[in-house]
Amino acid sequence: MEQNTSLASRIRKELLQELVSGIYQEATRLPPEVEIAARLGVSRTALRDALATLEQEGFISRRKGVGTIVNRHVLAVKTRMDLEEEFLSMVESAGKKAAQDNCTYRETTASPQEAACLKLPEGAPIFEISRLITADGEPAIYCVDTFFKDLLLTEDYDPQVLYRPVFEFLETYCGIEVYMDLTEVRAVEASPEAARQLQVPVGSPLLHMDETGYDFWGRPVLHSMEYYRDRALRHTVLRKKI
Repeated sequence: MEQNTSLASRIRKELLQELVSGIYQEATRLPPEVEIAARLGVSRTALRDALATLEQEGFISRRKGVGTIVNRHVLAVKTRMDLEEEFLSMVESAGKKAAQDNCTYRETTASPQEAACLKLPEGAPIFEISRLITADGEPAIYCVDTFFKDLLLTEDYDPQVLYRPVFEFLETYCGIEVYMDLTEVRAVEASPEAARQLQVPVGSPLLHMDETGYDFWGRPVLHSMEYYRDRALRHTVLRKKI
């Protein structure tokens, strides 16, 4: 099952690239599934899985008797809040040079908010990772990730992995995959720490995402506090009727 998912993911990535800058970059609709599957050398089942993901993400629309329509207006959007995308990729997608700075980690204890989000006793040991993402050299995103320290399968971890997305660290050293996120989005005033990191006056408006990540079984395994500097990036949300 995991192998099929991985194959569909690779097909989805290849098709998305072809829609943006490849053989389908001028297409208003895609060829029949049998033709695409033959060209890519994959099964129609794997192709359908990839197309279903692209449709869910809004890049294409499919209807029986009509075919597969390419949504150029969606492909033209640079950054989307509704898609799970790593910070560096998000900044690069916006046409800016991305870099990571001030990445630190420490062992601490869960605050009342963190304990509530992660379903832990208040004061439970947690691992905290903070990082600053810059866009064209300017502070853009400040993020603090926390998770239950007892999730670590070993104390012998490579600190360099912390400089990569936190999802990689959880998969490598905790054996955990973040399956979905629930995110509260709101405007907040910059706290002293967020203001220092993002180089704005205390009290400045910031876009804030309070995010809890869950594994496949619905267990909360990651809590993230993300702060976006005003006007550093533009965000779009795709909303579809259900």
